Amino acid sequence: MLRSFSFVHNNRTYACHREEAPGSQTDAWWWFTISHDGNRYAPFRALARDTRASVQSRIVAYYSNHLAHRAMTDREHWARRGKVAANSKAAAVNKAAASAKAAANAKAAASTKVASKSK
Repeated sequence: MLRSFSFVHNNRTYACHREEAPGSQTDAWWWFTISHDGNRYAPFRALARDTRASVQSRIVAYYSNHLAHRAMTDREHWARRGKVAANSKAAAVNKAAASAKAAANAKAAASTKVASKSK
């Protein structure tokens, strides 16, 4: 089973190792550090089927996404999240209003037909 390795990607050296979770003999996580970054990351659990290539690709994808989010200003980050939620909520409200209007129009049309037939 793969325990540790390192690789270079975009001029950054990644040092990766598998580490058991505290108090567990079966639960392990992939930890990694990056040159010029003082943090240590453990973004996902270690799996029996992990290969060097699969772990490396997940780590690069995770860290690239992390850098993209870190580069955003707080305003960009929260504004983007709020717009998605607001747009979804607005779409749901508009859809409900359209359905209610269509039902009212159908009811009005039906009552108009009944009224014209009874004359």
